[in-house]
Order: sequence, then structure tokens, then C-alpha cells
Amino acid sequence: MEDLKHVVHHRRAMFEDMGYRDATTLDRVDKASREYFSQALQAGTYVGWLAEESSGRKVVGGGGVVIAPWPGFPGENRAERAWILNMYTNHEARRQGVAKRLLEMMIGWCRAQGYSTVSLHASAAGRPLYESVGFHPTNEMRMNLR
Repeated sequence: MEDLKHVVHHRRAMFEDMGYRDATTLDRVDKASREYFSQALQAGTYVGWLAEESSGRKVVGGGGVVIAPWPGFPGENRAERAWILNMYTNHEARRQGVAKRLLEMMIGWCRAQGYSTVSLHASAAGRPLYESVGFHPTNEMRMNLR
């Protein structure tokens, strides 16, 4: 729980990097994220990793895996699904392998837990990294309701 502030900060920074600038909207994201991650960390439905500078004094990146109840689907034997989300690396730590190492740790954790697949949503900036380790686009679609 002491890492909650980093998780929420990474989520906001991730959206800011994707071009979201409205402070009121981002504040609402912070509030909803703090509530969600507080509950999910305690319930074990979110497992997160943080990367620190070699000195151990500063967190420079992070990401996590959400485990969500999900009906069975071809290729998966569990009634749940694993999603990687909240991937973020501070600007000064980019292009140093931080995100790739975090991603490898999360994929390894999913394999060790027995998941057959793991999904994520990719920003334009993150897509090359995800593709380089084997992720590929799927058929997911979205409709905005507001």
C-alpha cells in the first residue's frame, strides 16, 4: 500500500504523455485510480512492479497486472483474465531498458501463475516495445458512450 502514490502518479503521467491535458479530468482519473488500486492491491487482483534507480532512492517506472474474472475463452483454462496495465517510465529513464525489464517480469509472473495469455492496451509510443516481445493486435473494439 505504501507504493500506491507511485501507481497513481504513473497512471496520470501515462495519460498526460498520451495528450490528455485537462486537469479536472486527470484529477478524476487520480481519484478513481486511487480508489481502484487501493482495493485491488489489498484483494490481490492487481500485482505491481516498480523500478528504482540503482541508488534505490527514486522510483523511475512501473507497471502491473490486473486479474479480472472472465468467462472461459479458447486458449485459456481459467475463468479469469490477465491484463498488463499502468506501464510507465519517467522521461529521464527511457531508452535504458526499464520498461522492457518490467514487461519481462510481468510476463514471467503471468506464465508462473499458469495463464495462457496476457493482454494490454498499447499507446503509440509503447507499441514497438510490446511488439518486440511478441504482442500482436487483436480484434478488440471500443465505443465512446459520452
